[in-house]
Amino acid sequence: MAGESDTDDWADTEFGEANLGDARLSRRLIALARRLAFSPQGSFPQSLKPAELKAAYRFFDNAQIDTDGILAPHIAQTLDRMMQVPVVLAVQDTTEFNLSHLPATEGLGYGSGRHERGFIMHSLLAVTPEGLPLGVLGMKTWVRPEEKFGKKPHPKTRPIEEKESIKWIEGIEHLAALKARCTETRLVGVGDRESDLYELFTHDRPDGVDWLVRASRNRRVMHPEEYLWDTVLATAPVGNTELLVPARGNVPQRTARLTLRCTAVRLRPPMRRKSQSRLQQTDVFAIHALEEAPPEGIEALEWMLLSSVPTTTFDEVLERLAWYARRWTIETWHRVLKSGCQIEARQFGNLDRFVRATALFAVIAWRILYATLLARTDADLSCEVLLQPVEWQALYSHTYGTTKPPKQIPSLGEAVLWIAMLGGYLNRKHDHPPGPTVMWRGFLILHEITKMYRLLRQNE
Repeated sequence: MAGESDTDDWADTEFGEANLGDARLSRRLIALARRLAFSPQGSFPQSLKPAELKAAYRFFDNAQIDTDGILAPHIAQTLDRMMQVPVVLAVQDTTEFNLSHLPATEGLGYGSGRHERGFIMHSLLAVTPEGLPLGVLGMKTWVRPEEKFGKKPHPKTRPIEEKESIKWIEGIEHLAALKARCTETRLVGVGDRESDLYELFTHDRPDGVDWLVRASRNRRVMHPEEYLWDTVLATAPVGNTELLVPARGNVPQRTARLTLRCTAVRLRPPMRRKSQSRLQQTDVFAIHALEEAPPEGIEALEWMLLSSVPTTTFDEVLERLAWYARRWTIETWHRVLKSGCQIEARQFGNLDRFVRATALFAVIAWRILYATLLARTDADLSCEVLLQPVEWQALYSHTYGTTKPPKQIPSLGEAVLWIAMLGGYLNRKHDHPPGPTVMWRGFLILHEITKMYRLLRQNE
């Protein structure tokens, strides 16, 4: 979040190695990232000066620029961060951008509803098992052609390569390509029930690349019980654990006691038409958590996970469940991208400009989320892992009403709390930790405070 006069800032770090075929374009990318991060939810006319505004529209209108070129330097930095940890969860998810309120926008396709228009994005986010997002690993965008709406062939007649669900396999292939850059780190692709694909389970992958998905189908198995759920439930529990379930609606907060099971399972391939290639049997590890005695009137909690990672003990079951729980991080990132960066409110005129801008804002949204969660995982770090000296000095001076910054650099936890309070966080005794919404509001105000602080220092 440094000003234009600073060179060693986050935008230079994440985009400094960009190769867009023209050094001027690479410099423009860094400048845009730096400037737009100051006020991610503002419109371009609000966030940019007139000359910058004209340059921004030229940048996003340049056919020479694609999402790979924008994301490549950030992915390289993400891989550097990944090399520092033994396990990285590569969470995959799909989200839709609804641009129906912009009917003049060219190149859009239909969405989930008949009258929705927009585009779809499938992305991978690198997350540590502790929940810290390390960066964006990739994104794919597409539109559904209008002429194909309501004309989907029966799934069994179409090869996986012709379905949107190929995105999950492409995600694993992408991880396999990235594995060579972080050889000592185990990469685990994590997906929700939509990723329960037999072709994913049998797809080739190198050592150190695995997958963990939530099961949606009661698949046939090569066991006496014949089906997945029956086979797993027939095994002895490995233990129990308790889960705090937050309040929802009129249902108060409660503690659920879960019975845990795990077992190796050999899956039988799904039934296919003779014209299609025959799939082979495959071995997976099943992890099951079930609330066997829920309160009256409350639906029991249950998860069935499948994984290529060996899982045979109670501690390994707990670890796999914890890994899957980190899937919410990508949903939060999508929410920051949409609500915090206001992608759907922007008016670019055509799909290509939207996609290029989304790639840039994807990294800006990651940084907001990274700042929020880094303070939760390691609040004692120096705040200079996030802020430039002039920023934390301005922040401290504003918080305490003084012109003299402290001799000791504040901690990351302190700085994040002060930024959150700028964004409206009340810091009451029983409040949850600050979230991304108050953080992006706080960063916007911090930018204005820093500009004023810099001007005052110049006049000293």
